[in-house]
Amino acid sequence: MRWPRPRGLFQTTAFRMSMGYTLLVTLAVGVTLGSTYLLTQRILRDNIDLIIDTELNSLQDQYVLRGIRGVSAEINVRIDSWGRIGSVYMLVNPSFKRIAGNVTNWPFDGAPRERWPEFRIESIEPGQRSVHPVRAAVRHLPNGDWLLVGTDMSQDERYAQAFQTATLWGMGLSILVAAIAGFAFSFRLSRRVGAVTDTCVRIMSGDLARRLPVAGSHDEFDALAVSVNRVLDRLEEQTSTLRATFDSVAHDLRAPLQRLRTRMDAVLRLPDLQPLMREPVESALREVDRLQRTLATLLQIALAESGAPLASVSAVNLSDLVGELAELFEPVARERGLSLSAAVQPALHVEGNRQLLAQLISNLVENALKFVPAGGRIELGVQRQGGRVRLTVSDNGPGMPSEQRRQAGQPFVRVGAHGSGSGGGLGLLLVGAIARLHRAQFVLEDNLPGLRALIDLPLIEADR
Repeated sequence: MRWPRPRGLFQTTAFRMSMGYTLLVTLAVGVTLGSTYLLTQRILRDNIDLIIDTELNSLQDQYVLRGIRGVSAEINVRIDSWGRIGSVYMLVNPSFKRIAGNVTNWPFDGAPRERWPEFRIESIEPGQRSVHPVRAAVRHLPNGDWLLVGTDMSQDERYAQAFQTATLWGMGLSILVAAIAGFAFSFRLSRRVGAVTDTCVRIMSGDLARRLPVAGSHDEFDALAVSVNRVLDRLEEQTSTLRATFDSVAHDLRAPLQRLRTRMDAVLRLPDLQPLMREPVESALREVDRLQRTLATLLQIALAESGAPLASVSAVNLSDLVGELAELFEPVARERGLSLSAAVQPALHVEGNRQLLAQLISNLVENALKFVPAGGRIELGVQRQGGRVRLTVSDNGPGMPSEQRRQAGQPFVRVGAHGSGSGGGLGLLLVGAIARLHRAQFVLEDNLPGLRALIDLPLIEADR
């Protein structure tokens, strides 16, 4: 049986959801700020274009009223007095030779094709030479001259760059805040789910008195915890009632069976007992013994499946325990024509009840002794597998079909030939119950040929 463990924070659904919300927030903030930036840029450009177009129309009006000289004079007046900051003017003849304006050379190779051409001009400022971007418009005058009006875009570019930087910072801070909030939410949710998972694992391990934590926030988790705790209270009450009833019935059965056995022993000791009567009495006595063993096994299974915590828990040297039991069963195996050996890695300790672990190993060995024919072999093994200890009992007997192997060891399920016979089919059931009681994994595999039982128990350090 594999016990569920809380997953890492980055693998939880809560973390994925929070990251999804963070991406949505990022997308929303990016679309909002990006749209604002683009709209602002467009408004600024439209405003500049309107100013340029208005000045061009004004200068064209001067051309109509006063001709080229009037346009040149108006350009010079605007340059020298009230002209716009960063304004650019140029009047050229059909050969693009300068007539008036504050630009020395025509910035294009002929007439520009764009409606709003852009170019760069150089200027000498205190201590340095700088290049300024210009956005302009050009009109072809009726006499063949060309009129250019533009504006210096340096300030607008600086503003756009500052706005772009602010937009990026706003997006970055928004993403950071959303990520922190999402991480905090997922961490809080993962911690609560982890607490519930840990409690469930402890309950399945036998701590039936434990209950799911209630944080007091009156949310869905608290409602779920309260409902589950009520179910656990009810189950614990029913389990206690069932255990008390079972113990009472077992006690009531044990006493009559013992009295019956005592009386049969007394009958067998009668000196005048007829030989014809002795055999039925001995047969009945064997049946009583089998009933007593079955009852004792059922009591052990019921105790293990009841969820009661292990009694007399200590660090058990599983290596030594397997070695001792191998020596104990070796003469029995030899009498039946079988070989029994053990391959044990020394000093491997597990936490549990030594008597129950001995019962587990004994049941597996007895099961092999029962079904392996003469000339066969039984092998016991104890090896370390990472953070666990693997106990194996394998044989080369008739084995068990795969469907029956999957059912074997489950509570109160009898399978095939291994579920019949004098043992009542309870040996593997008790093994499975003891394994679950020790938080161990019990698996039956095909040994090709034969059967191999694997028990994986949690490893502990020897000094515990």
